[in-house]
Amino acid sequence: MSGLLNLYRNLLRKYPLRMQAIQAGALMALGDQIAQNFVEKRKFQDVDYIRTAKFYAIGFCIGGPATYTWYGILDKYIGSKGGVVAMKKVACDQLFFAPCFIGVLLSSVGFMQGNDINSIREKLREEYLEILRNNYKVWPMVQMVNFAFVPLQYQVLVVQSVAVLWNSYVSYRTNRDVLHKANS
Repeated sequence: MSGLLNLYRNLLRKYPLRMQAIQAGALMALGDQIAQNFVEKRKFQDVDYIRTAKFYAIGFCIGGPATYTWYGILDKYIGSKGGVVAMKKVACDQLFFAPCFIGVLLSSVGFMQGNDINSIREKLREEYLEILRNNYKVWPMVQMVNFAFVPLQYQVLVVQSVAVLWNSYVSYRTNRDVLHKANS
């Protein structure tokens, strides 16, 4: 086990952005699989692996790189140690990053589902505020612990690990109408 951990640390040190992208993609895909298997209760033969691949792509191309870059910016301009620093980071994260990222995430899922711009706007109008409100129920405390106690190079991993459940929620929310159409 320590060999795998050392390999991970070395790869993270050598290829930080790529590793963050890979792990974010894998954990977003896992979140989608949890949504399909345990929330939607799909049978094995009914699992939509293309949907899971799309969630992987969003995590790999957007989620991992965006959070990695954002945490680096916060660390550079706000600092890395102390309770006040952590509170400032959480405030910035939740006031600036979270609202934008949720919009990008919902739009990306919509595009991956093949929706046109008007459908995506409608989905944002219907889902955005409730997802953002639920974000504020979960993420400020997670981020406070993350920014206060976790070294910068592991912060994306911590967030993406917690986000497995969050991504399950987002996957379910963004695919409810697709599921209803398929069952009609």
